[in-house]
Amino acid sequence: MFEDLKQIYSGKKVFLTGHTGFKGAWMLKTLSLLGAEVKGYALEPLTENDLFYLIDGQSLCESVIADLRDRDKLKKELCEFEPDFVFHLAAQPLVRLSYEIPSETFEVNAIGTANLLDAIRLINKQCSVVLITTDKVYHNYEWLYPYRENDRLGGYDPYSASKACTELVIDSYRNSFFNTKDFKNHKKGIAVGRAGNVIGGGDWSKDRLIPDIARALSQDEEIIIRNPFSVRPWQHVLEPITGYLMLGSYLHSEPVRYSQAYNFGPVAEDALSVEQMLKLAIESWGSGKYKVVSETNQPHEAGLLKLDVSKAAFELKWFPKMKAKDTVDFTIAWYRQFKNEPSTINNFTKEQIINFLQKK
Repeated sequence: MFEDLKQIYSGKKVFLTGHTGFKGAWMLKTLSLLGAEVKGYALEPLTENDLFYLIDGQSLCESVIADLRDRDKLKKELCEFEPDFVFHLAAQPLVRLSYEIPSETFEVNAIGTANLLDAIRLINKQCSVVLITTDKVYHNYEWLYPYRENDRLGGYDPYSASKACTELVIDSYRNSFFNTKDFKNHKKGIAVGRAGNVIGGGDWSKDRLIPDIARALSQDEEIIIRNPFSVRPWQHVLEPITGYLMLGSYLHSEPVRYSQAYNFGPVAEDALSVEQMLKLAIESWGSGKYKVVSETNQPHEAGLLKLDVSKAAFELKWFPKMKAKDTVDFTIAWYRQFKNEPSTINNFTKEQIINFLQKK
């Protein structure tokens, strides 16, 4: 797979939003290894331990620190670059934070995406655009049935609702300005990637399971969890990133056919509860203890969510490479390496990407 993707992206111009974030930094590092010329557009990283700094992200791309809501700046940077590919990962991605800044969450996620699509309209060349939303765009009935791409969209919390709004924005722009029937004129392929809960090294976000576990284990502290029975489609961050890159390559060769939405998540049996994931992490680390805390008046979060990935498997030949235990081991290995030999983490991240892409 590594060589196949390198053939597609080597020497190509890729505009990557959110390149300073956890997921975006993994995408940036992967694109650099594939030989792409990357221009990133995102807010400044929050801390010196953010993955973007640990992989020396500024040396891997032309890094533009700016806000998606700055419409004129975004248009200027995108149009000057004239990309072959656009991967849109920038977002306000946290459910619990969305309760604190709901209107900003809607602005960044929905209006920010509209600003990007406005700018893409001005590019006068073929361009393949992959816009990343989330598994939480689906109206969640909390049932065992895995959600498919044609299921109803919706959202309880501001984050989920903002991403459902984002999908409506995308659909409107695709119908109005990037209609597949008129591809010869606009020359844009517009696809959507919906990914489940991603884990991996370098995530330090507040109120996320693996970062909370990694911090506690590194400091030999007790791990606190709120919702032990909540079930999520956990996957290593490189799983959907590979999916996005494969979708981009298919979109590049057949834009009319692949201008659709695709789910990227684990197989059904690997959608585990918070407590199951926690126990796997403690086992992988070799020690640790935890307790469940019942919080009153905590924000609503979905209790059960699964994705059906059969469409991506059938149409893109994409399938998750790692089972749940391997995913946790791969992630915990990164945090252990960072704790013991932080100066080697850039090379360790590179090795993890290459090893992953070479897996059968």
